[in-house]
Amino acid sequence: MARVTVVGTTSWGTTLAILLARRGAPVTLLARTADEAEILTRDRENRRLLPGAPFPDSLSPSADADAALDGADLVVLATPAQRLRDNLPTLKPYVRPETVFLSAIKGLELDTGLPMTKVVQAELPKVADGRVAVLSGPNLSREVVDDKPSSAVIACKDPAVAEWVQDLYNSPAFRVYTNDDIIGVELGGALKNPITIAAGISDGLGYGANAKAALITRGLAEVTRLSVACGARPLTLAGLSGLGDMAASSFSDLSRNRYVGEQVGQGRPLAEVLGGMVHVAEGVDTIRAALLLAERQGIEMPITEITARILFDGVDPREATTWLLNRAPGQEWPTTLS
Repeated sequence: MARVTVVGTTSWGTTLAILLARRGAPVTLLARTADEAEILTRDRENRRLLPGAPFPDSLSPSADADAALDGADLVVLATPAQRLRDNLPTLKPYVRPETVFLSAIKGLELDTGLPMTKVVQAELPKVADGRVAVLSGPNLSREVVDDKPSSAVIACKDPAVAEWVQDLYNSPAFRVYTNDDIIGVELGGALKNPITIAAGISDGLGYGANAKAALITRGLAEVTRLSVACGARPLTLAGLSGLGDMAASSFSDLSRNRYVGEQVGQGRPLAEVLGGMVHVAEGVDTIRAALLLAERQGIEMPITEITARILFDGVDPREATTWLLNRAPGQEWPTTLS
């Protein structure tokens, strides 16, 4: 049985640790501090972020990096996106040729616009491309940990590694597919977050199902344009990490990015909304990084751009809607996505 370490006690990191531990795998959940590890060990659940999901016997919280990482076969990265680079030096002494690193983080680095696998490769240069994988899809933690039917996709340049991780995670309630388009899977999971915020703003304004469906569809178009410009395959964005994740996040009350947008659409200031949240809404930082990446690639992203102006520049959401609706109409899909 593979030995697994999950880095990050986020709700998703905790869920991914629980899923493997339920299958009998020895899993260490690496906490930030000894105090946090002690609380998790005492409570045998993550009461702050994922209450009511008890830890299986084979799941052990720890703040001891040496004990947690030494000899790990799979290291699951589940920190907030903006904290990943700071956490990676801790992992460097434990990199082995056979260790697989699985990013479960749906975000882009704010200052660089880099996806998480690129951050891993920058900080851990000894990790081979074929040993870095991505997990993405319509995966709301609460539903997954409650064993409601869910699905995900594992992407890796090495098909054998993708299939190995697939076998570890696939279960009757959590169906896992594989894909070799690591760029498309990773960008799909990250870039959908700003669109989800926009969908939440639409909800907050009371615009209804037609408006939100159109917003999501056109949002997927601009996410696809940018992803393809970065090297992704268009079909990947129509899959679980693109359309699937965007649909779940945009319609579910469990989605923190949708919640942020809804509250802003109802007139609350962004700082006030974020200040009252326990969870991290990755889309707020990702939206800036996405626009940085789009500028580099020369890609137009009108929904992402106007959502950023609502969040950060105080543009009235109704005025933003008018701006979007009055843009010059064009083809739904160009003859080329490049």
